[in-house]
Amino acid sequence: MKFNLLCAMVIFSNGFLFAQHDGWHITTTNSENYTGIVLANGRIGILPSEKPFEIQQVILNNVYEKASPLGVSQILKGMNFGNLNLVIDNERITPSNITNWQQTLMLKEAGFKTTFDFKDKAKISYTIYALRNVPYAVYIDVSVEALKDISLDVSAEIELTAPLKNPNSTFRILEDVEVTMPILQTVASTQFDKHIVATSGTFIWHDINSGDAEQRPSLSHNLLPNGTNSLSFRKNMIAGQSLDFAWTAAQCTTQDFNDPQNESERFVIFNLLTPKNDLLGEHTKLWEALWEGDIIIEGDLKTQQDVRLALYHLYAFGRGDSNLSIAPMGLSSQGYNGHIFWDTELWMFPPLLVLNQDIAKSLVNYRSDRLVKAEQKAINFGYKGAMFPWESDDTGEEATPAWALTGTFEHHITADIAIAFWNYYRVTKNKSWLAEKGYPMLKQIADFWVSRSSKNSDGTYSIKNVVGANEFAPNVTDNAFTNGAAITALRYAIDAANILDKPVNDAWISVSNQLNILKLSDGTTKEHSTYDGEIIKQADVNLLAYPLNIVTSEDQILKDLNYYEPKLSPEGPAMGKSIFAIIHARLGNTEEAYRLFKESYEPNKRVPFGALAESATSNNPYFVTGAGGMLQTILFGFGGLHITDDGIVQKNANLPKAWKSLTLTGIGKEKKTFVIDND
Repeated sequence: MKFNLLCAMVIFSNGFLFAQHDGWHITTTNSENYTGIVLANGRIGILPSEKPFEIQQVILNNVYEKASPLGVSQILKGMNFGNLNLVIDNERITPSNITNWQQTLMLKEAGFKTTFDFKDKAKISYTIYALRNVPYAVYIDVSVEALKDISLDVSAEIELTAPLKNPNSTFRILEDVEVTMPILQTVASTQFDKHIVATSGTFIWHDINSGDAEQRPSLSHNLLPNGTNSLSFRKNMIAGQSLDFAWTAAQCTTQDFNDPQNESERFVIFNLLTPKNDLLGEHTKLWEALWEGDIIIEGDLKTQQDVRLALYHLYAFGRGDSNLSIAPMGLSSQGYNGHIFWDTELWMFPPLLVLNQDIAKSLVNYRSDRLVKAEQKAINFGYKGAMFPWESDDTGEEATPAWALTGTFEHHITADIAIAFWNYYRVTKNKSWLAEKGYPMLKQIADFWVSRSSKNSDGTYSIKNVVGANEFAPNVTDNAFTNGAAITALRYAIDAANILDKPVNDAWISVSNQLNILKLSDGTTKEHSTYDGEIIKQADVNLLAYPLNIVTSEDQILKDLNYYEPKLSPEGPAMGKSIFAIIHARLGNTEEAYRLFKESYEPNKRVPFGALAESATSNNPYFVTGAGGMLQTILFGFGGLHITDDGIVQKNANLPKAWKSLTLTGIGKEKKTFVIDND
């Protein structure tokens, strides 16, 4: 008999178990040192726990409140609307009285399934969905199989999490046309009264007519002293009987709705009265559409799962219909206050641009919607055009804490946005978008860089007093990446003007041609005017080779690589080695690229599912910026894709020996497929 290795393979990492069944499922039976994986739909993020029926937190996208009276904005941690309690024969289910515990992240349908046995009395499973089709709602599908006669008590909670305040907690049974709709609800205010937050929830029994109240178990409402609003029911079960039910809840705020209380009820009623197969079927269908843009690696199952997990997070944290962006930690936590950085434009945007232009459009629209604020900021600091904040929130104003020099001086973000805008046009060829949104952005950014540059006595230009990509070196002059990004942004503005027959500002040409890119005495590109070999936080100079394509000579690219790679700090984020990997792959140094590719994320994986932390020594997953760097290595390195004026083209794809083949699907607006075989 031939043993199926694919179905039995397990990988041990740092002493913990990563169960590997296929490229679409990540399964674990180990709950030690547990780091969960977020279920998200671009509006809400739900972080499950290893503990039965427990949700750790809920994050609400683009909903901000001040973190403290003198602090900056912070993305809101919403009410916890996903905790359930199951009690069998008067004994509450806990980690200590269950066996055969297992969790599986189902990447294809974006579901998170937990199964276990309660003593010898019941087999239990539940699957959590952040509904893609109802993006303010969660759906927890539960199945209980009685192995003996048991009494089952189930309660669901809406927990008021700090710093929400002044809760109004209710339970009502709404009725219309003989349909009864039991609704548990809590409405509260954020700490400084910026927003009203409303959460509603209800139980669904799949085998009972939703409108027939007499068939349903009777519900009991309880308001706990800590402000938790609870709804419960009891069911006596005989051996062999199964009970399938769901808990669904929705959370809305005044950021998105004038009447969040009313809207949260409507979403719950919609889920209550929509057949399960239809509701979850639509969710699955939307995820199937997302996975049209996919990366398929044959011959390396472990890497396949890592890559799919990265792509899953990009899709889960974004929405094509939202005009919102993605924070470095996505919707996994309040890390970096949930603000938007260059992480989006330089690291997450390129993979999304080639694989899903719908989400990519939302990311550029997020910036267009905040252009006026960027123009105001430029004026306020004495510049022309548009100057974008280093950290952005819902307002478009600077959201970086005042003590951080990045907020005042890390200006390359403005060029990064221009690069993303031009690349969006290059891929989509949407000339009307270019005229309406693309060119106005590119023009204002080009005007900013002209006003931000200083002319030197020799006719060159300098950009003074900036923080570059390497944030270990603040307040420097002629930072390589800042100057290179400014040159690129100016050239793209010129290209856009020519396409639209707009006049070209002569200053755009002069500054782009004469902006300093400095060299060390041996010819290595110099990171900034006073750089003297110090350790760097992340790739800076090397970004001039990729993605800026300013340094094009192979000798120069290698000289810069060999000089700066040893200087990369182990404390730095994952993206630095991703850049080195991409460049080596494009040069044909495939095995060196593969080594760096693995080093860029493997040390950052956290058990049991492989969630990425920002660095090898941190524990703040999920770092979706690192996922962007990983995916760029595959797409633009091994896969040989290039974003050009002719759209997406493939040049010199090279695969590591560990892979049999690489297939890229759904590429560009034509949704092309590229297959690279390792002959």
